Amino acid sequence: MNQTETMNRPRAGVHNKIKKLAELQQVLESARASDIKVALCHGVFDLIHPGHIVHFQEARKHGDIVVVTVTPDRFVNKGPGRPIFNEHLRLQNLASLETVDFVALNEWPTATEAINLLKPHAFVKGKDYANPEDDITGKIHEEEAAVLSVGGQLVFTDGFTSSSSHLINRFFSAYPASVQEYLHDFRRRNSVDQII
Repeated sequence: MNQTETMNRPRAGVHNKIKKLAELQQVLESARASDIKVALCHGVFDLIHPGHIVHFQEARKHGDIVVVTVTPDRFVNKGPGRPIFNEHLRLQNLASLETVDFVALNEWPTATEAINLLKPHAFVKGKDYANPEDDITGKIHEEEAAVLSVGGQLVFTDGFTSSSSHLINRFFSAYPASVQEYLHDFRRRNSVDQII
């Protein structure tokens, strides 16, 4: 798809961009049959920030269609009161972004099964996952194996990054101010290696 075709393609409304995984699988099968490349991003996306916007824009470099799968509320394990926004709001927020073509709620705790189902040409992760040893979930190896098994590739964006968790913990903390102060001071005085 050339740049003019991409710019002129019809845009789906917010609700038309939100699909069930089975529906999305059919849409993407048709797209692949027309040599349209699919880039898949995955995450919680609890608080959309500029780092996400840049990530999706860079994902567009790896696919004609940018698809985002979202971790369901029941699998979000990022601390008390998380996710801040429920899965339905998170889907709507992502679907409202022009760069994102389709959004679906994942049915599993990781992206591996969604990758196997949707068969993207590129599974796009942020540069904070580029070093597998830094991946605290340990799932990047499974996701890479899944995307390679469907003939795709794992790619990392290299633009501006930020952290929803950091922003939420800093500005929307479930902890009282005194606990936040203590935790901030504790992090300042101790490295991760010292704590472990």
